[in-house]
Amino acid sequence: MRANINNMKKKILGLVFIITAITLFSCRGQNKTAVFPVPNSGTLKIDEPNAIGTENIIETQNGPVRNLPLWLSAFLDGGITAVESLGDYNNKYVFISLNEGENFNALTKWAEYYRTTQDFSILASARIERRFYLTTTLFPDDEYGEFFEFVVKRANSAEYPGVVKEDTHWIRMRRESANGFDSLPVYMFFILTTIDKMNMQTFVRNLMTQTSAETTVTVSQNIAVNRLRQTFFEGF
Repeated sequence: MRANINNMKKKILGLVFIITAITLFSCRGQNKTAVFPVPNSGTLKIDEPNAIGTENIIETQNGPVRNLPLWLSAFLDGGITAVESLGDYNNKYVFISLNEGENFNALTKWAEYYRTTQDFSILASARIERRFYLTTTLFPDDEYGEFFEFVVKRANSAEYPGVVKEDTHWIRMRRESANGFDSLPVYMFFILTTIDKMNMQTFVRNLMTQTSAETTVTVSQNIAVNRLRQTFFEGF
């Protein structure tokens, strides 16, 4: 029974990220956007370490691959958790956005006009939503009622204090396909944003407090909500 529940949970997590990908990816002929808001879970290959093999990189913003910024090297090798373990970021939550395509100028504009006040909430709400899924046995709306839905909605429209757009970096790489490599290499632009851990935790706790006061849940759901609020940032 436990194995079946775990399998169901993995499928749900995968579905969440597939839906996110559908929402954030544009058509093949246009630039495609992916968001990496959380540590690796293995639910999608693109979230795993080495999903972007450095052996396929043919050009970078700083020249040779060995000149990649430390945060990007860590991300390509070990995901978000590896970046957050670096000394410069161990008191911060790290979020990385990726946009890829063949049009360098369009991607440059995307990075230039990326705004933390508008774009960060997508990253944050995805990370918050995933935390709910990782703590539930089956469906978060069954366990937490409308509290789950309302928290995620608030998180998606909120403006988070103290978010910093730390760095932007691009690489150019060969894209592998079933028949070998695609004919044209693609550019991949990465945007690194961070937020102080204490700021983020205080903001989310306040958000959950406000939501709890405005939602109706059953007795069992209220117990689950209170338990989650006490442990939410363990593994966040």
